[in-house]
Amino acid sequence: MSGRARSRSRGRARGQETTAPGAVSAGFTEISGQAREPAPAPAPPAEGELVGRGRQKGAPGPFSAETVLQISAGFQQVKLGERGGRRRDFHDAGINTRQEMEHVKESKTGTSGHVIPLSANYFRILSRPQWVLYQYHVDFKPPMESRRLRSALLFQHEETLGSARSFDGALLFLPLRLHSKETVLHSETRNGEKVQITVTLTNELPPTSPVCIQFYNILFRRILRILSMQQIGRNYYNPSDPLNIPQHRLTIWPGYTTTILHYESSVMLCTDVSHKVLRSETVLDFMVNLRQQCGNQRFPDICAKELIGLIVLTKYNNKTYRIDDIAWDHTPNNTFKRGDSDISFKNYYKTQYGLDITDGNQVLLISQVKRMGPAGGPPPGPAMLIPELCYLTGLTDKMRNDYTIMKDLSSHTKLNPEQREGRLNSFVRNIQKNVDAQAELDKWGLSFDKTLLNLTGRVLPKERIFQGSRSYSPDDLTAEWAKEMRGLHLISSPPLDNWLLFFTRRSSNEAQSLLQTLGKVSGPIGIRLKRPVMVEYEDYQESLLRALQQNVGPQTQIVVVVLPSNRKDKYDSVKKYLCVDCPVPSQCVVSRTLSRPQALMTVATKIALQMVCKMGGELWSVEIPLKQLMIVGIDCYHDISAGRRSIGALVASLNQSMSRWYSKCVLQHKGQEIMDGLKKALTGALKDYLKFNGCLPSRIIVYRDGVGDGQLHSVVNYEVSQILDSIKSMGHDYMPKLSVVVVKKRISTRFFARFQGKVNNPPPGTVVDLEVTRPEWYDFFIVSQAVKSGSVSPTHYNVVYDTSGLKPDHMQRLTYKLCHMYYNWQGIIRVPAPCQYAHKLAFLVGQSIHREPSMKLDDLLFYL
Repeated sequence: MSGRARSRSRGRARGQETTAPGAVSAGFTEISGQAREPAPAPAPPAEGELVGRGRQKGAPGPFSAETVLQISAGFQQVKLGERGGRRRDFHDAGINTRQEMEHVKESKTGTSGHVIPLSANYFRILSRPQWVLYQYHVDFKPPMESRRLRSALLFQHEETLGSARSFDGALLFLPLRLHSKETVLHSETRNGEKVQITVTLTNELPPTSPVCIQFYNILFRRILRILSMQQIGRNYYNPSDPLNIPQHRLTIWPGYTTTILHYESSVMLCTDVSHKVLRSETVLDFMVNLRQQCGNQRFPDICAKELIGLIVLTKYNNKTYRIDDIAWDHTPNNTFKRGDSDISFKNYYKTQYGLDITDGNQVLLISQVKRMGPAGGPPPGPAMLIPELCYLTGLTDKMRNDYTIMKDLSSHTKLNPEQREGRLNSFVRNIQKNVDAQAELDKWGLSFDKTLLNLTGRVLPKERIFQGSRSYSPDDLTAEWAKEMRGLHLISSPPLDNWLLFFTRRSSNEAQSLLQTLGKVSGPIGIRLKRPVMVEYEDYQESLLRALQQNVGPQTQIVVVVLPSNRKDKYDSVKKYLCVDCPVPSQCVVSRTLSRPQALMTVATKIALQMVCKMGGELWSVEIPLKQLMIVGIDCYHDISAGRRSIGALVASLNQSMSRWYSKCVLQHKGQEIMDGLKKALTGALKDYLKFNGCLPSRIIVYRDGVGDGQLHSVVNYEVSQILDSIKSMGHDYMPKLSVVVVKKRISTRFFARFQGKVNNPPPGTVVDLEVTRPEWYDFFIVSQAVKSGSVSPTHYNVVYDTSGLKPDHMQRLTYKLCHMYYNWQGIIRVPAPCQYAHKLAFLVGQSIHREPSMKLDDLLFYL
């Protein structure tokens, strides 16, 4: 089926008609097959705008009755009518809070290591003493359906309500308490209709209540708009201060991520520097160039493959959209329903934004708009985007592989700790200098600390790396041990007696160089290496696959393939055949990597280590004092090529030294719970552990990666129960101690250390479990790796379920130890090794194999 036909059939399968143009800000939704345009969110109206009773219902505002109960800060909900709002957070939602864990109820702080002074990218929010936010319900008689009109009628009474107010059409928030619990006001519309407004006090909210936290975030977004910053996605950027890189046709908008939450001792703003990379070319430019390169026949398929999944920016409303499909049978001349009449996309953009569309034959892009706000309403229809008005954002894979582009970009975006701290301080200074921003904050009795938060961390003791009969410690500055491990025998290494080396005629020199260098590096680290069977193949995919089918047999230990280029299709065909059809560990290497003689020893050493791992060898270990312990890592990947099918990967340790691992991948259909399959995978891991050790583990610690705060409840309520079911399936009397730790890498938190008056990154092993952690969670941060440039990112760990009784100190130390055990890097990594293994496995399956690997590879790290 051609790309054009496939795209049309997809549109029909959805059962959706064309609804809205790309101006999703206009808020189009599909009702009974027709587009409806609700009133756009208005600016506060002037008093003279009263025209009579409106009949259009606006979308729920930020404090509407529906949304006020959907607070993002840790599943906290508010029960109206109680002072401060009762926090229905983790306990009520089924999430194990610290209060449910006896061993950390009083304290979750560790003690080991030496104390280090730090600062963090947090600013305290200061409020007047006894500050309270007052919540009122507002009722109109006769009822007014237009939110814009309700606001205008209410705001006629500024002398009663004051100038500081936030109103969404139903709920009113004020920093002051009105004289009476119920205040009756009278207003009049422009056409003389009298309206009675009853304002009733429903809640007094202290600064730490969930509604207050949400209010702070909305107020701060208002401050950012006062500073003329534009919202793109979740963050705000400054379009008036762009960084241009004309040689690459790129523009960088500097900006900030901001979140206000209640932390251990106070409500704080966490802010970090962000950058949005924009490309000068539009999607239409891209499509025209692509058509010239590949011709008309192949264009639809290639275009869909290149564009679907990309994020674009529409500058007319500064919004970003994900391209989900291409409407090959639609052009700007097509019409859609707007109100009671039809209007073409071309005319819509002319009247709405004053934009002239020059190419009337361009196809349209489809973006499935996510539902915002409470569930239950009609699903939003797809946004139809004009390629000519869409600017590509982010970088292509080709750009990422271009050293010059990445170097020029990083000079602007990779800020060292001193630069980052300076930018954050100047950001807060700009807020304090801006008269309008300060006036807005003063109205509400709020202000921000002028300096970054100061706190203390602890640097954990250095770990000893055990390799053969020797031990050593990582380098202090780099947190690596590539030099230290040279010349030392590995813990165990199977002899390579029967292996194959595939190459093309053009890369035969590189293949011979690799073979000779492998012979040199393998002896000193204890690898017995016999000469492989050399197989030459023609430089096309079918020849490579045929060569594999003819030469790989059941006795083959490992296959090494020298690829002439990094073309994905050849790599995928190797991995598919050798992971599914004929399960044998494989190692691919691009010939260009082998073409630099000065780097060949390093490259060959890494290849030799990978080959050993993939055949079940063990490289090094650290001391793990806990006996009969199983560590589990879980991660997920979304396979876009298979309709965003979820791929879950589970990796579990099999021995005391954490050097042997069981790996299982589970492919789920879209919408299926990922843990259904992982339950079977964990059962398989427990059976393998029993076979390997003669007993089951007495303690299991699960590190669950790839979970945002919004998914925590499903991890605890759903996934923990599945883990417990797996454990029960091994026997009713089997009850090991269990801990489940959620691992978060995508966080905005940054820590800065000061040495001899200079701002630096904290050293590897820095733990922070005070001040910036959450009071209701058992959580901590670890800075585990070192970076050569830029600012180091800590990793956030949240223990959401724990019956193990491990002291916080032991949990932190164990987590840090596991960051040393990733065999694909001779150094400390950012997350525990099983998380990285699970990520690598899920990524390989989602990117290249798209099928479950053979069971014969379960006990091998074949995906490194």
